[in-house]
Amino acid sequence: MTGAAATDKPLPKFDEPPHIMIIEAPYYEDVSDKLRKGAMAVLEKAGASHEIHQVPGALEVPAAIQFAVRGLDFYTARKRYDAYVALGCVIRGETSHYDIVAGESARGLMDLALHHSLVIGNGILTCDTQEQALTRADPGGQDKGGWAARTALEMLALKSTFGIYPR
Repeated sequence: MTGAAATDKPLPKFDEPPHIMIIEAPYYEDVSDKLRKGAMAVLEKAGASHEIHQVPGALEVPAAIQFAVRGLDFYTARKRYDAYVALGCVIRGETSHYDIVAGESARGLMDLALHHSLVIGNGILTCDTQEQALTRADPGGQDKGGWAARTALEMLALKSTFGIYPR
């Protein structure tokens, strides 16, 4: 599903509104602002509450999510967040640093999702130019921040259907 048809799809419904952590790497602030606005709009439309936490760059996003997971409440066995939305941008430069940051941030998020059964919407853009990043981040355009939030909500609903606790 692509384009407007995908965003017209109804958002999942939950018995209790989910609480989402948005973890944002605002290294490219103009891109990050657009990603965050798109994500927040989708979460608000779904009735989800959210908190925003920032880290220096995309490479630090997985560690911040791990910190949140480690801070769960062992007495109630309930995690503080139902899902996570990772936002940031990596723009190709003249060195291999791009490949390392893009690959390792994605690997870190996937490892967290698989090893801890976490729901993570990956909205870390990997682009050749800042112009591409702005186009992808624009809530009125490709809205990749909104897509990351929608992905988190849809995966959270799927996780709930399998009875995985906490949701």
